[in-house]
Amino acid sequence: MAKIPVGILGATGMVGQNYISLLNKHPWFEVRYLAASPRSAGKKYRDAVAGRWQLAEDYTPAVGEITVEDANDVSKAAAKRGDCAFVFSALDMGKDETRTLEEAYAAAGIPVISNASAHRWTADVPVLIAEINPHHADIIPAQRKARGWDRGFIAVKPNCSIQSYMTPVYALGKAGFPAERIIVSTLQAVSGAGYPGVPSLDMIDNVVPYIGGEEEKSEMEPLKIFGTIEDGVFKNAALPKISAHCNRVPVTDGHLACVSLEFGPKKPSPEEIRAIWEAFRGLPQELDLPTAPERPIIYREEQNRPQPRKDRDAGKAMAVVIGRLRPCNVFDIRFTALSHNTVRGAAGGGILNAELLKHKGYI
Repeated sequence: MAKIPVGILGATGMVGQNYISLLNKHPWFEVRYLAASPRSAGKKYRDAVAGRWQLAEDYTPAVGEITVEDANDVSKAAAKRGDCAFVFSALDMGKDETRTLEEAYAAAGIPVISNASAHRWTADVPVLIAEINPHHADIIPAQRKARGWDRGFIAVKPNCSIQSYMTPVYALGKAGFPAERIIVSTLQAVSGAGYPGVPSLDMIDNVVPYIGGEEEKSEMEPLKIFGTIEDGVFKNAALPKISAHCNRVPVTDGHLACVSLEFGPKKPSPEEIRAIWEAFRGLPQELDLPTAPERPIIYREEQNRPQPRKDRDAGKAMAVVIGRLRPCNVFDIRFTALSHNTVRGAAGGGILNAELLKHKGYI
């Protein structure tokens, strides 16, 4: 099978670099088009990232020879459809600029799989976690019709900080134990701020108890993900009510979350919870999609796990690793959960969404 040629917008940044690395040997997709800011446009990719490549695995020589285009020039991508069947958006610019630019790509017939937050609250744009709400992709025909788009569309992934606990919460709800209230404290890695990110003097020997906009995203995005499609737009779920505390910690990769859940009248036992998590599989696992982890939820028995350095790469760095399930003195249960923020929470999650959308026939 010939591979589908894909483009990356924001290709020189941290998320863009992760896309390039993860797509290096992908069985379905091949990187053929790269775009970034005007200061990188016109350069070979190897020159554009000289001194700025942040990953242990290098990009391939073929990718290094691709000439970077200006991401603002949609006509270039449209003229190179043979190299750009769809794009992964890792744009790092203002929300209004990102929203306008992603819409311009979609209007030009180029589907956009986005990591950016600009369209997470757009009423007809799905916010996808492939194991939780793959059916939300089915709003795409309505999105196209409402906007007069032919082949283009926009689908996004959620904030990286919620992905360590959304899947286990969803698995319990699917099994008949929906959470009504959640209190979560996240300990978020510095890579989540991109490069160069948080100044070293702010992070060394320190924890920063504030990440702009993060708590609001953590409290609201799950309600859209758990919501329903009505008359071509999304209607948010009423529950769970979420209170989030988001902290930046001196860890390279891996967002850790300490979670307390309150259920309704029907409350599962710890044994039931463990069995639900162990048995849970989503549509990506049923379809054996290339980027999907075999087990989306992995439970560790040790009292001091999960830990970012030891557990963030579990399941191709796409699994949620959970530990410390125990009773909560205020709510019903509490646990600790971890996910890899630049893989599951960023590029890997975007690639899995693209695989899902290909399966559904939208790519």
